[in-house]
Amino acid sequence: MPAWALSSRHQPAAGPAFFLALGAFLGISATLLASARQKYSPARKCIPSPLTTLLPNLTELEIASLPYPPHVLPGGRSVQTPYGTIRCFEWGREDGEKVLLLHGISTPCLSLGNLAEALAAKGCRVMVFDLFGRGYSDAPDPGEDGGVPYDLRLYTAQILLVLASSRLAWTGDDGFHLVGYSLGGGLAVGFARYFARMVRSVVVVAGGGLIKKGHVSWRSRALYSKGWLPEGVLQWLIKRRLTPRGKGDGRVTETKMATEVVDIKGMEHEDSDASGGHSFDNAVLLARRPEHTVSSVMGWQLRHHQGFIPAFVSSIRYAPIYEQKEDWYELGRQLAERRERSGWENTADDLPGLRGGKILLVLGASDPVIVKEELIHDATTVLGEDGFEAVLLDAGHELVMSKGAEVADVISNFWEQSQGDAEVTGT
Repeated sequence: MPAWALSSRHQPAAGPAFFLALGAFLGISATLLASARQKYSPARKCIPSPLTTLLPNLTELEIASLPYPPHVLPGGRSVQTPYGTIRCFEWGREDGEKVLLLHGISTPCLSLGNLAEALAAKGCRVMVFDLFGRGYSDAPDPGEDGGVPYDLRLYTAQILLVLASSRLAWTGDDGFHLVGYSLGGGLAVGFARYFARMVRSVVVVAGGGLIKKGHVSWRSRALYSKGWLPEGVLQWLIKRRLTPRGKGDGRVTETKMATEVVDIKGMEHEDSDASGGHSFDNAVLLARRPEHTVSSVMGWQLRHHQGFIPAFVSSIRYAPIYEQKEDWYELGRQLAERRERSGWENTADDLPGLRGGKILLVLGASDPVIVKEELIHDATTVLGEDGFEAVLLDAGHELVMSKGAEVADVISNFWEQSQGDAEVTGT
């Protein structure tokens, strides 16, 4: 008989205490091992988009029937970058006024399709792209420690990467007009602050950046705070919070996403235009595809883009959404400097960009997310009365989708009126 067997014969039987101790030891060891692996293993560079995780498993017919097909807009391309792949679309007259459009915090660039097509019809060269973690763009992994925060620095880098990917020259003095919607409005102001010479004009449509933090509900403040739960658990809770459950049509609503950013009153009236409900969630993203609404695209994205929730959470924490007065004050100073120089002879070319010395604010009269009275008051404080022009449209926060052609008319009129030296083709 082997020595180890002989030895074991003389040991007392293991009792409950032994198994409890063994279980505790194995549990602690497993926890420490998992922690060590997480700490010392290289972090993911990015979370892949549906472009690589979903589309290879679908037929061409299935792809064409998606709420957001990858070629639904003209001039589509995938841009490889150190942060992951960016999905971009560029089309229109090559010699037309160049216009870059930035979408909001949750709906991908398809939300700008109507506006972009209307501007292209006016003779402009337009470019739109999915922000990181939305649509068909990869998501740089925010991580718990040492990840990539979704702040102005990341989004500014993404804008520059997209501009550099074009075969046409977009950068340089007076390179392009910049239009930002919702979160994109805050990004547009921040970008223009640092690259004022490059940006020919700035248009903010129902834009963030100056939203008061007091509009954030206590639930959102608590839920999006960092460190009180492991990030994976927190993201699971937020996804569960945003995903429809139980009976009904199972829609994922943009309105629900908006309540994560601001505390919208009256949300018990689900279909109220005043609350953003019916008009917001049922807005058609492209007039030529009326069967696909904001809700259908949001549901598709929430189900199939694993990087969406991490990007959404990090954007709420770090993106220029709330009280970004420093960026707006600095932009206001640069606008004032250009207005002053415009009266001097032979000096207009010494300080290119921001032609006319003002920006355009396009607002929805019934927008519950961007309160028109507050934004106009705050914009006056940081930009000055002469630093902006405001236009009010009869719409809610969905105005860029429901009134894309009208917004395009307002933008082209602004270019003509405030920038007489800028020749806008086709207007």
